Amino acid sequence: MLRILKVIFILAVVGFAGIAGYAYLGDMTPERSEVRTPVELDVQR
Repeated sequence: MLRILKVIFILAVVGFAGIAGYAYLGDMTPERSEVRTPVELDVQR
């Protein structure tokens, strides 16, 4: 039982380190592009 808990703990630490490494080193910048949409206002007085 203790061996299983130790393996689960090690996997959790390695998983956390992997996620933290990806967050710091991974290219997560969004692609930017300009979007223009014409808007028609139907205002009646």
